Amino acid sequence: MAAEQRVYIVDDDRDVADAMSMLLESTGLQTRLYASAQDFMQQDVSQLAGCVVLDVRMPNINGLELQQEIRRDNPNLPVVFVSGHGDVPIAVQAMKNGALEFLQKPFRDQEFIDCVYRALNLNNEALNHRNRVSSIQARIDSLTKREYEIMHLITAGNLTKVIADKLNISPRTVEIHRARTMEKMQAKTLAQLVQMVVEAENHA
Repeated sequence: MAAEQRVYIVDDDRDVADAMSMLLESTGLQTRLYASAQDFMQQDVSQLAGCVVLDVRMPNINGLELQQEIRRDNPNLPVVFVSGHGDVPIAVQAMKNGALEFLQKPFRDQEFIDCVYRALNLNNEALNHRNRVSSIQARIDSLTKREYEIMHLITAGNLTKVIADKLNISPRTVEIHRARTMEKMQAKTLAQLVQMVVEAENHA
């Protein structure tokens, strides 16, 4: 689990927030408490790692509204709702908006802990994937224009001779560019190269 991950607890009931914080910190997690949605939104939400534990009913901006803000600024940051006022329509709306879970107060300690750890694991997976895609894109950006052309022709299934004819260069030149492209992309096989290109294109 990433060291910078934290559990961000947003609840206007300080006693409840403190209790949740103490419970989570007893398992080794780091927490931060916020008394309102406005307090939470004072920071750069797009840079946060971990998960958010939200109450539903809070003054000014409620939990569902804050969830929408979080989803817009940091879609990889999971949201767990805990509420003593939640009814079925609110829970359904929260889940439709992408909440990981909607727990009713009072909840079982272990249920809450398990839910938070599940959220953190999901966030960690998303962060790892994002970092991988960023790394792949950096390698693609390091290619020359010709190497980029040849990479896409190779991953589209074209043979060396076909690429040479299309670009009006010799097969030997194609092979040289191909070798340099594989080296820069850190791909040992064509299958790995194809996977990298697909990942980058899917997150462009």
